[in-house]
Amino acid sequence: MLLKAPERGFELAEFEARTQKVQALMAEQHLEGLLLMSEADVRYFSGFHTLFWQSPTRPWFLFVPAAGKPIAVIPEIGAALMRQTWIEDIRTWSAPAPQDDGISLLRDLLAPLAQRNARLGILKGHETALRMPLGDWERLMQALPGLQLADATGLVQGLRMVKSAAEIEKLAHICAIGSASFDQVPAQVSQGMPLEEVFRTFRREALAQGADDLPYLVGGAGPGGYIDVISPPSRRPLQAGDVLMLDTGATWDGYFCDFDRNFAIGSADAAACRAYDVLWRATEAGLAAARPGNSCRDLFLAMQGVIAELDDQGGDIGRLGHGLGMQLTEQPSHARFDQTELQAGMVLTLEPSLCYGNSLIMVHEENIVIRPQGAELLTTRAAPELPVI
Repeated sequence: MLLKAPERGFELAEFEARTQKVQALMAEQHLEGLLLMSEADVRYFSGFHTLFWQSPTRPWFLFVPAAGKPIAVIPEIGAALMRQTWIEDIRTWSAPAPQDDGISLLRDLLAPLAQRNARLGILKGHETALRMPLGDWERLMQALPGLQLADATGLVQGLRMVKSAAEIEKLAHICAIGSASFDQVPAQVSQGMPLEEVFRTFRREALAQGADDLPYLVGGAGPGGYIDVISPPSRRPLQAGDVLMLDTGATWDGYFCDFDRNFAIGSADAAACRAYDVLWRATEAGLAAARPGNSCRDLFLAMQGVIAELDDQGGDIGRLGHGLGMQLTEQPSHARFDQTELQAGMVLTLEPSLCYGNSLIMVHEENIVIRPQGAELLTTRAAPELPVI
């Protein structure tokens, strides 16, 4: 039975609030405009949602002025969809046009800022990318002498880290779909099933439960454990004594879940059971530490303190969780270096990992939202002992 879904999309007030918030922050940093080029950032401020971003052929731009609605500068193929959003000023060109892929339109839009030596915010930092040809960017800058570029990474990422109630509702829904899909694994997976068929079975189940798509599914299986967590599936059949892990990033209305589950096939040896127990308790420590006022570093240290019982390097993966939303992984990172303060409304993963045995690893992951009183699980909590199929 399909889970009852929230309404798709957002009310106009959602986009108005996002834009007003970013414009207030822009004013504090003396920015007269903000130029966005990535799918998630463009969608966040416009509501423009399409899989057409999978094609690298065309660039897409959204300009947020110091006041008023954003302005879209996009290929004509996207105009009809963009007109269904709250954006009214839509400037298009026939694309692809390698000699002028929207550059003259951008030049005309930004020329008034350049003429008064204004500051334009662009995203330069971690987890950002210039989604246009570097040569086009260089030509655009050459045509706009006087334009001052400022890094707006923290401004935009900081705003997106804290989710609205409507966003959290969508994230809770896709997490519930993911949890319901994992609940079916013991009934659908068995010894002798090739790993690639396990993946196909899980994909079908997630779609049947109501997911829009399952763009991310990785995992592994092997005797007593697995050796990596990002592999595509092989044709190797599941064998007695294997530990199976599936890590899913399913989507609903453009929002992701991101969590995994571990299962033993036939039986579980003592080493795998101990690793699972340590990770389960590390997650409990993370849940206790995930409250407003603490930092991502605090979360990391709380989980790492338990992991150190078995592995003082924590699997050497680099972080023990991250932000979650329109992207599978978002800022911040639960890492020793990240001092980001936790705030109510943040949606995060808790993802402790460790090494054990002969180069085996194990990962455990849950999705949570930070509430004023502390962490609230969005995923159904994993069993406290390693499940055996």
